[in-house]
Amino acid sequence: MRRSGRHQIRREERGARGIRPGEGWWVRAGRRRRVRAALVAGSVAIGLLLTACSGDGSDGSSYDRGGSKAKDDNGFPAPAPVQPTGPSGNDDGTAEGDQKGESRESAPPADYLSTFALDVDTASYGYARRTLEEGRRPDPSTVRPEEFINSFGQEQDYERPDGDGFTVTVDGARTAAPDGSRGEEHANSDTFGQENRDWRFLRVGLATREAEDAGERPPAALTFVIDVSGSMAEPGRLDLVKESLGVMTERLRDEDAVALVSFSDEAETVLPMTRLGDNRGRVHDAIDTLEPTDSTNLGAGVTTGYRTAVDGLREGATNRVVLLSDALANTGETDADAILDRIADARREHGITLFGVGVGSDYGDALMERLADKGDGHTTYVSNAEDARTVFVDQLPRNIDLTARDAKAQVSFDPETVDRFRLIGYDNRQVADEDFRDDRVDGGEIGPGHTVTALYAVRVRPGASGHVATATVRWLDPDSRTPHEETGQVETSSLDRGLWSAGTARSGLQVTAIAAYFADALRSDAVGGGAAPVPPSLRELADRADDLASTTESRPIRQLAETIDRATDLG
Repeated sequence: MRRSGRHQIRREERGARGIRPGEGWWVRAGRRRRVRAALVAGSVAIGLLLTACSGDGSDGSSYDRGGSKAKDDNGFPAPAPVQPTGPSGNDDGTAEGDQKGESRESAPPADYLSTFALDVDTASYGYARRTLEEGRRPDPSTVRPEEFINSFGQEQDYERPDGDGFTVTVDGARTAAPDGSRGEEHANSDTFGQENRDWRFLRVGLATREAEDAGERPPAALTFVIDVSGSMAEPGRLDLVKESLGVMTERLRDEDAVALVSFSDEAETVLPMTRLGDNRGRVHDAIDTLEPTDSTNLGAGVTTGYRTAVDGLREGATNRVVLLSDALANTGETDADAILDRIADARREHGITLFGVGVGSDYGDALMERLADKGDGHTTYVSNAEDARTVFVDQLPRNIDLTARDAKAQVSFDPETVDRFRLIGYDNRQVADEDFRDDRVDGGEIGPGHTVTALYAVRVRPGASGHVATATVRWLDPDSRTPHEETGQVETSSLDRGLWSAGTARSGLQVTAIAAYFADALRSDAVGGGAAPVPPSLRELADRADDLASTTESRPIRQLAETIDRATDLG
């Protein structure tokens, strides 16, 4: 079910409509559950989906949530004080989760809100594909489930808005049939059985308007910061970058402008901001001069790149820095936060965002991701000419504009119908619930043609029906910085379809689940390790992806199926 309505929110009204602590049926329900939980000794929680994706849990984000909830009078989720609670108990006096085959965790935070900054990064999935193609499993620390999920944004069936902003689509499916079986097709399988009967996947889909044709978008002023260190001499690095830039130069408009900065042990401006027009030959000549040399002073490259971008700032254009590197910094400043401090003024005063493009079989994933996340941008990864053409020729020229700044999402779950839930991924994009409407708190920068998907594992209370969750996205207008919100809701009836049924094949929900399960398998020592809902085996997941690729005739899904096959062969 999807219902939406746009609201412009004045900053001075923040928090004025929230319900005070102690008021409302949800607080009374939470009090009853706390009293019952207090009688249970040694309470434990059911392990949630993707337990290996939880992080260290220091901020509480690695646990499922239960307790109190608040809404304002428009139905938006409003932050409420955290109140202590524990998992509800069973009739036999044991805590829920104290069942055979289920993992044991400490009591969850008392919170029915989930808040995070939007993210459209895809580098984690691209790098995983590259390493698996080379016969290696990716380092688990480089696997971020949300980036696997968001790599399939074009496969989603979300409606798009007519203007700037977002549409909000909330739906989902059962992870097992109502009787706990998996249906006739997989009747002999022991996964997705009784232990999954009350679990659902809930999908929150956010979409911006379609990207405009090249002739309709604002002009672009792009500063390319190019790594020419010795490691970039490896095939598939600098040669791929140069080829891609050359092709892109021919595809950009005459009104667009580009600058080139190279860096190794030092950085230099190879080409100042230059309007393309009749200067394409000059740009090609500058690209041709790029050759690999010494070490990697990435900090100098980013600093010089932003200085060049500010010097060539064009009013009325989209000004962006594009970093192309293997991010293996070994000279000068190598700390992402320190590098970002050097360019803070340029980012704040001029709104110049950073787009990171990773290359190379050895890749500094953590540094590149940190730079992009905190530099108000995003990252992707290219491993071959096909990837590079997609990023530089198809995506970048169309999606250089911004439609939303500091975008954040908040999902409010209904404790009358929801027993527990967990957001899959977004571990380093968590935002404090009370900061959702604090526009000083950093969010994500989103452009046209993007979709953002958040997938939740939700355990519905047995026999419950009615409202399940309300999802709200908040963002600032890129020019005026005026805040806006859009909201959507979902009820239990919209979560009753089967995940693997024919009706969900083309919705995008199946590929979302497959991508999430695959990320879990790459981060976990053992697939299935007691998590609920119980995940499929890697082999079964490969079969699911293969079936879906045949049904949809989607090349990206076919590539996903082949990638899972490689991981399966590696064991």
